[in-house]
Amino acid sequence: MNRIFIFLFLLLGMSAAVQAQRQVLIFSKTKGFRHGSIEKGAQVLKQLLDKEKIKSDHSEDAALFTDQGLKKYDAVIFLSTTGDILDNAQQEAFVRYIQSGKGFVGIHAATDTEFDWPWYNGLVGAYFASHPAVQKAKIDVLDRKHPATKHLDPIWWHKDEWYNFKDVKDGLHVLMNLDEKSYQGGKMGDQHPISWTQSYDGGKVFYTGLGHTDESYDEPEFQKHLIGGILSVLPKKK
Repeated sequence: MNRIFIFLFLLLGMSAAVQAQRQVLIFSKTKGFRHGSIEKGAQVLKQLLDKEKIKSDHSEDAALFTDQGLKKYDAVIFLSTTGDILDNAQQEAFVRYIQSGKGFVGIHAATDTEFDWPWYNGLVGAYFASHPAVQKAKIDVLDRKHPATKHLDPIWWHKDEWYNFKDVKDGLHVLMNLDEKSYQGGKMGDQHPISWTQSYDGGKVFYTGLGHTDESYDEPEFQKHLIGGILSVLPKKK
């Protein structure tokens, strides 16, 4: 009898552990320009999440954006999404999801998405305006205590496609700022945020403008930047 009791106790414990495991949706639907790095980015994200024992699904099916479809995810990652990717009902479900306290991560072209949806502009923090050619630039790391940037030196030289933004939301907590004097084509001046965080409508948000090239996803510094940002938006375990 004792053996049966112990077995059932262990089984229940294992079941609870499985149920408690974090889960993230990597969403990369595009209706505009499609980045060739999406597949590489999704692969690397899944590997990084696996190391943290976080389950992940990669999908481009907007039909997942219902109350029931999103319920199991602790955070949603928009990986270089572009264009108008959610219909009205899907948008409403996503709003309720964020309002429930779940997390959002935007990577690179997530700011080139849903230009006619003001709530999303508030969520992601800014919209894409333009970009020069891919080149190396100097990043000033302003917050070196955040999980996404604590591994970085005060100055980070990185090669990527550098977005100029419009409709930048007031009050963003800027993690990193681009030095426009270090590259050609910047149009925002001294205040050129390239990664930020915020709390928004009940949820936590992390955005990084990096991630255009396949090669960037192989860089340990960028990988740590990504996983640190993802972990920072996950709701606390109850």
